[in-house]
Amino acid sequence: MGKTADLTAVQKAIIDTLKQEGKTQKEISERIGCSQSAVSRHLSGKSVGRKKCGRKRCTTRRGDRTLRKIVEKDRFQTLGDLRKQWTESGVETSRATVYRRVQEMGYRCRIPQVKPLLNQKQRQKRLTWATEKQHWTVAQWSKVLFSDESKFCMSFGNQGARVWRKTGQREMPKCLKSSVKYPQSVMVWGAMSAAGVGPLCFIKGRVNAASYQEILEHFMLPSADKLYGDEDFLFQHDLAPAHSAKTTGQWFNDHGITVLSWPANSPDLNPVENLWDIVKRKLRDARPNTLDELKAAIEASWASITPQQCQRLIASMPRRIEAVISAKGFPTKY
Repeated sequence: MGKTADLTAVQKAIIDTLKQEGKTQKEISERIGCSQSAVSRHLSGKSVGRKKCGRKRCTTRRGDRTLRKIVEKDRFQTLGDLRKQWTESGVETSRATVYRRVQEMGYRCRIPQVKPLLNQKQRQKRLTWATEKQHWTVAQWSKVLFSDESKFCMSFGNQGARVWRKTGQREMPKCLKSSVKYPQSVMVWGAMSAAGVGPLCFIKGRVNAASYQEILEHFMLPSADKLYGDEDFLFQHDLAPAHSAKTTGQWFNDHGITVLSWPANSPDLNPVENLWDIVKRKLRDARPNTLDELKAAIEASWASITPQQCQRLIASMPRRIEAVISAKGFPTKY
């Protein structure tokens, strides 16, 4: 016969109360639904936790420490890889046990966050740049017109719709989600400042220096007029070839626009990236079916961005700078 459960703290308190009221051990045991011997052991102070029962743990602490080292050596190993290496170290066990031990250690299998791969030179340039801008105020960052391009696809990966279906209905037409190998997509250019966002530009074809200067002429300048009027501003863009071309630099000189120096591979420093994320999250609810619907949904989502949202993002720039400095130039999460 299996062991009965230990008395709970509530049961013990009830036993003490009933005993003070003059109840017998038999009356108490019947009242709380336990054996009379359990009541007697508690009242005599001999009650102790029952000995553990069940199957003995099949791994030792030393073996578990070995598994931890295996996991930390390469975080991208599969469960099968972990089991193979653990077996080679002398611990023979099942995949289920490996999974339980890894869970006990606090590890969870998650989709990895993607960050730019930076070499030592790029990290040093990011650190130097951040150190130079460390004491910039929010007011100074408010003078920057941030810009960026982003690609929007008709398909939104694993974040799409779920379907209710029964067993055997996997191939039912009503339960299928259509997909294409190369989904339709659009490339979009946009700009923002603390005052809000400017007009969007849907880019056709590849962006070269000439087409980028057309974007600057017909979309960046109107954005600056809308957001700054006659006030001076700094323009920010990344180091894409079309952006850093000599003819593009000459275009800025001809128009008297100062360009903010910018470190390579630094999307974490650009608040426009956060706006693209906002727009893409909204598109998951819109679920456009055609390219025209996609463009319309992008424009509507972009137009719904408020100046208050932009102000909060600009206000985050000092924190972004500090994060880069703390990370010694490595990518940060923003």
